[in-house]
Amino acid sequence: MSADTVILAAPFAGWLAPLEEVPDAVFAERMMGDGFAVDPIEGVLRAPAAGEVLSVPASAHAVTLRLENGAELLLHIGLETVALDGRGFAAKVAAGDRVALGDVLVEFDLDAVGEAAKALITPVVVASEGFTLHLERVGRLVDAGDPVARLERGNGGVASAPISEERHERQVQVSAAHGIHARPAARIAAALRPFLSEVELVQGTRRANARSTVALLGLGVAHGDTVRIAGSGADARAAVDAVADLILSGLGEDAATPAPKPAARAGQPVTASPGLAIGTVLQLRAADQDVPENGAGPAVERAALGKALGEVAASLEGRSGSAAEIAEAHRALLEDPDLVRAAERLIAEGRSAAFAWRAASREAAAAIRATGDALLMERIADLTDLERQVIAVLLDGEGPGVPALPKGTILIAEDLLPSQFLALDTGNLAGIITAAGGPTSHVAILAASAGIPMLVAAGEAALEIADGTPLILDADAATIAVNPDAEALADASVRLAETRERRANDLAAAHAPAHMADGTRIEVFANLGSVADAAAAVNAGAEGCGLLRTEFLFLERDTAPSEEEQRETYSRIAATLGDRPLIVRTLDIGGDKPVPYLPLPAEENPALGLRGIRLGLARPDLLRLQLRAILRGVPADQCRIMLPMIADLGDYCPVRAMLDAVKAELGIADAIQLGVMIETPAAAMLAGQIAREADFLSIGTNDLTQYTLAADRGNASVSARIDALHPAVLRLIREVGRGARDAGRWAGVCGSLASDPLAAPILIGLGITELSATPAAVPGLKSAVRSLDMAACQALAERACDAVSAADVRELAREAIR
Repeated sequence: MSADTVILAAPFAGWLAPLEEVPDAVFAERMMGDGFAVDPIEGVLRAPAAGEVLSVPASAHAVTLRLENGAELLLHIGLETVALDGRGFAAKVAAGDRVALGDVLVEFDLDAVGEAAKALITPVVVASEGFTLHLERVGRLVDAGDPVARLERGNGGVASAPISEERHERQVQVSAAHGIHARPAARIAAALRPFLSEVELVQGTRRANARSTVALLGLGVAHGDTVRIAGSGADARAAVDAVADLILSGLGEDAATPAPKPAARAGQPVTASPGLAIGTVLQLRAADQDVPENGAGPAVERAALGKALGEVAASLEGRSGSAAEIAEAHRALLEDPDLVRAAERLIAEGRSAAFAWRAASREAAAAIRATGDALLMERIADLTDLERQVIAVLLDGEGPGVPALPKGTILIAEDLLPSQFLALDTGNLAGIITAAGGPTSHVAILAASAGIPMLVAAGEAALEIADGTPLILDADAATIAVNPDAEALADASVRLAETRERRANDLAAAHAPAHMADGTRIEVFANLGSVADAAAAVNAGAEGCGLLRTEFLFLERDTAPSEEEQRETYSRIAATLGDRPLIVRTLDIGGDKPVPYLPLPAEENPALGLRGIRLGLARPDLLRLQLRAILRGVPADQCRIMLPMIADLGDYCPVRAMLDAVKAELGIADAIQLGVMIETPAAAMLAGQIAREADFLSIGTNDLTQYTLAADRGNASVSARIDALHPAVLRLIREVGRGARDAGRWAGVCGSLASDPLAAPILIGLGITELSATPAAVPGLKSAVRSLDMAACQALAERACDAVSAADVRELAREAIR
């Protein structure tokens, strides 16, 4: 055989697969080169041919070889395994070693790595140009050493320059309003998971590992700062470009220049969550647990730390809303390679896992504190929170906990951690004051979401207020009245009573149908994303579910949910709703919401790509299975099905035929309503035509607005342009209302605009007869509807459609309400 040709053997026993079956676009789309993949059934990686070891990263999850014909071969064990930082891997070779076919390169714990990694499937990639790979039959079980491919030198026998030492740099300016804080840092680290190269962010003389959230926070990058992104490795250019593009896109944060904050005097509180509270003080004094300094041996302590980190990470699952965003940032800290490495270094010196984790966390906090950036220092609370949670698990779960709260408690603390807030009985919590902290801290976000008034940065004097002291917390005015006199208490009580009375009246009337002042019936439904949401909706007076987002069943998992799992969940939600209608939206995933078990090609414009019903038609097996689960789980007289991302009847009619076929399979003779979401301008303009076939129309204002205004709602640099009350969007809604009325169908709104009472008179005036809002918004929305008159709504809607801007529309609506 020619010296230019090398036979490649299977590097371990397993299932031989083509590269496109790897659920990672970097490999599947051959961005790094041609190759194949093996899903291993043993934990030993062997040399597929003789050659020289070019590199083995410290994490030992990959090996690069130069074969005897000059080709460079990358063997990458599993996907996203660099994040394990070497845990479970043991390199048996080093750079410069010569290896023969079958020599052991890396040993790894098959079970442990398989549980922690995105996938175990191992790409074997030719990382050099000028070579042709001839792959033998794939889709079969192979043994280690079985011939699987032939690699020939092409291009006149001249191999390309090695790319394993590729270096690439870019310089970019950070436009995110608050610079690189916790969430942007987590997004940068996540963006680097598919890449092998080492990447650093450099600012002046300071450098930070771009995979480390803690290191990035310690860099202290602020809005407007310029940073250099430096990468080295086999895919350095792609990795650096990915980080640069993410930073230039705004890091998912507000790209506007941050408004200057007024300097707070010592002890001058700052509003974190608005509102008024009257109550009595309870001081929360959380003490750190004592931890043993010395451990029971590195192996034992390292395993204990890994287990504790996993348990705390698992406890972050299943959160929604603001809590989900905070969980994402906390999860990134738990996986932070620099933080874990610092703890493991101390464990190797004989320290206990708890001692090491505390020391590593406080070292990271000190680095952040040294930046002097007030916003970044608010993230220290997150490190403290995770420090205590992990230590509590390591010490058999005996954490400091939170106290039981008497009714009307105003809780005061040095600072409050997110996990502590989530453990509080918010029913008895009137308000919160912290001596430290900031208005953008994670616990402030949680308090605002729960409607709990909160002041931060109140100073040490707040900690000296005795338990049981009467207090008025006015978060709107950022004031605290300690031991208020009778007049102040009376005034605050009146204000508080008025607010409570209004809310109580709204809630008391929420279970009655919503009729306008002129008698017109408007249905007020709720948007749901879980069984818990269904219960909250019923309690809030929702008349049904106008949108069940089924994506919650499909996201954050390695395999698609089975028909039975879906059926059981839909059935529980239907039962919770009683006899109220349940509109189930079929899977709206793909593009902007990828899942690992659906390896889809990367898309330049995901919002315009293979998503919603387009994916359902491309994968009819998934759509048919979901239709079966819905029909089996929801009673026919309660069941409505809604299709996302419809553009015209060409998207609708195939699904109608599929639904009829599935009904016949299941022996269902009852009529099942099949409606569409109007999210594209095309569907809005064709609403009359679509309504003659579809059973109902429901407008998704979030997507309709971004498509109409050509502003990506996920792009911080243009997201400020998005307002669903823009006259152009309202004119499209008017077309939907007219089309539905002419066809004898109903038209609803299930986008976020339906939750805004200010928008209700305009939407109703445009022909909308059903509003589906968040459960918490239902009582207030029903109250607003009852005060409206149809003729006035129609007149207001026409004026709104003729307005110049969304701001003008909002002012018109406010004037009408006044």
